[in-house]
Amino acid sequence: MERPHNSVARTPLNSVIVQRRSKNKSYRQSYRSCLGAASRFSLTPALTARRLNTSRRAPKSHNITEKVNPEHLALLSKMEWKLSYVTPLYQFRHTQLKSYSRQLSAFIAAEKQQGVAVEVEGSHSSFRVSFSVVQGMTETDHDAETVLIQIHSKPLFAGQDEPPRSVWSGWLTCINANPDYLRSLPKDFICLPLFGSSGPEGLTALVKSWFQQNFDCCFGPLELSHTSLQWLVALWTNCHTESSIQHLKMIWTLPVVPPLQITYTVNPQDAWELWSSVRKDRQEENEGREQVEEGGSIDIEEVMRFMQGLKSHFYRHFRLDLSAGSLKQVSTALGSAKDSGRVKISNSRYMITTLTLLTECALLKMPI
Repeated sequence: MERPHNSVARTPLNSVIVQRRSKNKSYRQSYRSCLGAASRFSLTPALTARRLNTSRRAPKSHNITEKVNPEHLALLSKMEWKLSYVTPLYQFRHTQLKSYSRQLSAFIAAEKQQGVAVEVEGSHSSFRVSFSVVQGMTETDHDAETVLIQIHSKPLFAGQDEPPRSVWSGWLTCINANPDYLRSLPKDFICLPLFGSSGPEGLTALVKSWFQQNFDCCFGPLELSHTSLQWLVALWTNCHTESSIQHLKMIWTLPVVPPLQITYTVNPQDAWELWSSVRKDRQEENEGREQVEEGGSIDIEEVMRFMQGLKSHFYRHFRLDLSAGSLKQVSTALGSAKDSGRVKISNSRYMITTLTLLTECALLKMPI
C-alpha cells in the first residue's frame, strides 16, 4: 500500500481504498475474537460536561411524507448541510416569519451596499428571503417547529420572465431534545439548537449575523465526534431490513507520517449479519432482566462491539489496526456524515432518527 505524500492539512490524493465482500462468517469470527479486548442567557465559555446518551431507542421508520410538505422534504433530503449549533433565541416568534423575511432581505441589501462581499455565482441585483415553518417534524410537545429559510435571487441580466432561483438554504430544528433542559429555559427563549446551511459562506455569515443581532444568540461549528459517527454507523445499519443501506462506507485516517487514509467498504448484508450477532448476544446477556418495549433500545456497548468487530475483521485481512486511527466519514444509502459537520440525510423515513442524534450533539456543544 502506498502512502500519500501530502501534508497533514490536506486530504491525500492517493488514498488507500480497501473494499472487501467477505463471507458473513468471517465478520462474525472477527467480532467474537475481539470480545475479550475492549448574553441574556448568562452564557459562559465553558462547554457542558454532559456526554452523549449511552442508550437510545432503536430507529423506527417514520412516514413523515404524510405530515411534512413534500417540497420541504425534498429540499431537506437532497442537499448536504453544514451544521452549526445555536444557543436559545430570545423572543423569536414563529408567528412573525413574514416580518423576519422582510427584515433579513433588507439586512442583506444594506450589507451589500456597504461593500460586504456576497459570493454568489454570477451578478445578482437583489436577494429575497423567505421564512417558513416545516410542520410535522416535531416529536414531543416540547419541541419547537422546524424553521426553513431560503434566499432567492435573480441574475442581473436575466430575462423578465425568468423566475428567481434559490441561492442559499438553511434551517433550524429541535427534535427530541432533552425535556428537562427545555423546561428550564426562561419564558422568552426558544430552543432551535441545530442549524444547517447550504450555499455561499458569505450568505451564511450574513444570516448568522442577523440572527445574533436580533435574537441575542450565538452560533458555533458543530463537528461530529468519533463516537457520534459510530452511533450513525450502528443506527443506519439497524435499518437495513426495512430500507437497504446498499453499502456501508467508512473513511479512516491513521496517525502516521505521511498520513494514511483508508476507505473501508462493507457489503450491507455482511454488516447486517454482524450487527444482528451483536444484538443477539446482548439480548442473551439481558435474559432474566426487565423486558423492554418492542424494538428495544441500543446501548453504547453494542455500538462499540459492532465497531470492534468491523475493525477486527479489517485487521485479520490487512494487518492494519483501525483502532489507532479516527473515523472521519460514514455513508450509506440512508445518509452520510463527516467529522467536519457536513451531513446529508437521503432517506426521509429515518430523518427523525438522524436529527434526534444531531440535536443532542448540538445541545452538548452549547455553552452552559
